[in-house]
Amino acid sequence: MELEIEQIRDQQKETWNKFSPGWKKWDEPTMDFLKPMGDEIIKLLNLKSDAIVLDVAAGTGEPGLTIASHLNGGKVISTDLAEGMLEVAQENAKKRGIKNFETIVCDVSELPFADNTFDAISCRFGFMFFPDMLLAIKEMTRVLKPGGKIATAVWNIPEKNFWITATMGSIGKNIEIPPPPPGAPGMFRCSKAGFMSDLFSQAGLKNISENEVTGKLNCKTTDVYWSLMNDVAAPVVAALSKTDDTMRQKIKEEVYSLVNQKYPDNNVIIDSSALVIYGEK
Repeated sequence: MELEIEQIRDQQKETWNKFSPGWKKWDEPTMDFLKPMGDEIIKLLNLKSDAIVLDVAAGTGEPGLTIASHLNGGKVISTDLAEGMLEVAQENAKKRGIKNFETIVCDVSELPFADNTFDAISCRFGFMFFPDMLLAIKEMTRVLKPGGKIATAVWNIPEKNFWITATMGSIGKNIEIPPPPPGAPGMFRCSKAGFMSDLFSQAGLKNISENEVTGKLNCKTTDVYWSLMNDVAAPVVAALSKTDDTMRQKIKEEVYSLVNQKYPDNNVIIDSSALVIYGEK
C-alpha cells in the first residue's frame, strides 16, 4: 500500500509540474472561475488579522494569496507537491506586492510542521487528488491549533459540472478509458454528499458543515473553452494524447457541437458546482 501511495504521489507531482505553464497562461480565467469557492472558504474561516494560516495543495497561490492580503500581522504558508505550481504562486505574490506569504514544496501526508502550529487551514480542490485522504485530513488536524478551523472545496457531482463533462463525456464515447480503481484520485471522488463530512468526523473535527457553492467558467467562445481544457485539464490531455489526429478531430467536433448547442449565442459561460466543507479542532 505504501508503495502504491508513493507511486500516485510521484505521478501527481509530475502531472502538476507539467501543467504549471498552462495554469500560468490561464491564471486569470481559472482563478475567476474558482473564486466563489475560495471566497466561501475565507468567509467560513473568519480569520483574525494576525492568524497563521496553512493553504494546502495551493497550486498557483489561491486562496492563500487573498487570505494573506487580508491579514495584518499574520501570514500564509502555502504548500504543494509541485514546485512548478508554487513558482507561479510566488510570481503572483510578487506581482501583487504580498510579502506575508511563503511557499513550501511538501506532501500533505507528511507536513513539515509541529503539532498545533496553525490557526486555520484552507484547501481548495486538493482532496480529490490525495492518495490517502484520511491520512491527509488527520495530518492537517495534527498541525491545527485546538479550536482552529479548516475549510476545503471539492467538486460536486458530474451532472452539475458540464465544464468538464462536456469534454470528458465526448472522449469517453469515442475511446475506451479503463475505469480507475475504486478510491483512486479523480475529479468526482469526493462528490457524494456527506463523504467529506464523514472524513472530517473521522479525523476528530467538530461543528462540521457542508454546503454547495456555484461558479461560472467564462470562456466567451467555444475556441477558448477547448484551448483552456487542453492546457489545464490533466484527464483531458492524458486521454487525447492516446488518440490519432482523426479521432482527436472527431472528439473536438463533438465537444464543439455539445457546447454550441447549450450556448447557441456563442456566449460560453458554463455553470459549475462544488461542495465546501468546514470543521473545527
